[in-house]
Amino acid sequence: MYMFSGLTLTGNMSYGLYERTASLLTSGKVLIAGGSNGSPLKTAELYDPSTGTWALTGSMVYNRYYHKACLLANGKVLVPGGWNGVHIFTTELYDPSTGTWSFTGNLTYGRYYNTASLLPNGKVLVAGGSNGGALNAAELYDPSTGAWTLTGNMISSRYFHTATVLQTGKVLVAGGSNGGYLNTAELYDPSTGLWTLTGSMSYSRYEHIASLLANGKVLVAGGFNGASLPTAELYDPSIGTWTLTGSMSYSRFFHTASVLANGKVFVAGGSNGVDLNTAELYDSSTGSWTLTSNMSHTRSYLASSLLTDGRVLIACGNLGSSSSELYQP
Repeated sequence: MYMFSGLTLTGNMSYGLYERTASLLTSGKVLIAGGSNGSPLKTAELYDPSTGTWALTGSMVYNRYYHKACLLANGKVLVPGGWNGVHIFTTELYDPSTGTWSFTGNLTYGRYYNTASLLPNGKVLVAGGSNGGALNAAELYDPSTGAWTLTGNMISSRYFHTATVLQTGKVLVAGGSNGGYLNTAELYDPSTGLWTLTGSMSYSRYEHIASLLANGKVLVAGGFNGASLPTAELYDPSIGTWTLTGSMSYSRFFHTASVLANGKVFVAGGSNGVDLNTAELYDSSTGSWTLTSNMSHTRSYLASSLLTDGRVLIACGNLGSSSSELYQP
């Protein structure tokens, strides 16, 4: 490993891809699955933080990108939907104990650009996305049966939105696109299966990030609405409203965010017309951003994962980079 500006280069992946998913397994390893290197792939690899190396694991049954991945309470990883020239109905499960994938129930609606959220009851909520047009349909996956069932529709069709499970157990969906750029937000209540409107953001945005802070508020930062955005705002679940907070140093979309053990939010990469290597930290106690060490490579459509030791793994990128690096807070 070699130090670079406070970030540490770590092992290279077997495949240089973008739009992959990263899932922190209960073992502490990171599973990266699918993605594209110009064509959608089904490969998957594991990163071992104890050795700093990558190893191939079983490939998915379907090639896919623009999919989501969700770690279940039983330690398996659920991958629903995605795109491989068509919107995908199939979902599959990765079993870390065997390193293999298997089919599970099909989605009611093939979709990509959707969200997937693990609810407190162990079910997974998939909401919105696209199947050639924006969807408002939402459905639930039950790991005990392997089946999907429809739940209440969102009020607005949307894709490239964010979904955040609040401390109350409700799910906040914000922004996205339905052909235009959205500033609306809505809440899903798992106890009723219904959606209700909540306060709207100050800025329309899609391909932004959303992070649940320790105080229960949600930080939304960046995105795109015809131009890349540096702005950030906070959602307060106790009153259902948004307030602007400090803006990032760089406009960016297709970036990632990780909430660190110290409560700060680490944002890296993305694009503002060109791919970025910059990274910055949000401090909720001051509402301000400070630049931190640059990444070794410019990256958008990157994957990141907060490791159990508090470091952040950053991998992949828009140019199909196979490199990965670690951020030490």
